Amino acid sequence: MKTPKILVVDDKAYICETLVDILKNAGYQAELALSGKEALEKFTNDFFDLVLLDITMPEMDGMEVLKEIKKIDSNVAIIMATGKSDVESIVTAIKQGAEDYIIKPFQDIESIKATIQKALNVKAIKDENRYLKRRLESSIIANSIIGNSMKINELSNMIKKVAPLYTTVLLIGETGTGKEIIAQTIHQSSPRADKKFIIVNCGGIPETLLESTLFGYEKGAFTGAFKRTKGVFEEADGGTLFLDEIGETSPASQVKLLRVLQDRRFHRVGGTETIKTNVRIISATNK
Repeated sequence: MKTPKILVVDDKAYICETLVDILKNAGYQAELALSGKEALEKFTNDFFDLVLLDITMPEMDGMEVLKEIKKIDSNVAIIMATGKSDVESIVTAIKQGAEDYIIKPFQDIESIKATIQKALNVKAIKDENRYLKRRLESSIIANSIIGNSMKINELSNMIKKVAPLYTTVLLIGETGTGKEIIAQTIHQSSPRADKKFIIVNCGGIPETLLESTLFGYEKGAFTGAFKRTKGVFEEADGGTLFLDEIGETSPASQVKLLRVLQDRRFHRVGGTETIKTNVRIISATNK
């Protein structure tokens, strides 16, 4: 069984270091972050089962960090740390997805460890429920692929082999042969099943709008771009992006897509910031 990994976030180094030592001695993996910004950087680049998060911090407080972390991973367990008088913030944090809270100054170490273990137990149950739901949904969708012929059996076996992988998939077949159902089945059978599955009909989007649809755009990038807008590569991050009718796109667009597939990075239209993407691509064509 995997050892739970915990991120301790507090602007006071001695508190972080003490809690990290306690957690490591209790058998957990633990890391510290001394600011909200550092916490988000670590959380974006690594996986944590639980975050122990101080509410009161300079620049970016715990409530802001809570919101941003939940955007990245809505399933992570979060425990807020606060003073006795901050009841209103505790209630707000619980409403926004925090699992529990602990009171500062920390005196009862055993109580802290019990609260953490309780939150991890709840997370494990939720994870198991999501897994079972994915299996059920996968079974329902898979049953849409009807037939007992050798070709259907080969297709089902291929889906089972491909689904757990991170590889890009290209589906080739005539219009109406169920490519979208197959793409959904691959997604629902994969570790990304609880993340977004976004469909883009490339053939139905004008070439002039396709790039901004895929990659998003910055404010002022073109006439009518009044605010920064995410593209589907950002919206589907962590999940699956199904690009239907990929053969209808221009060679220039295909080159840009190939570059993203190779580097896992892109820029919004009109922007210079390099954005990392963790999205699986399933594309389809009838050509």
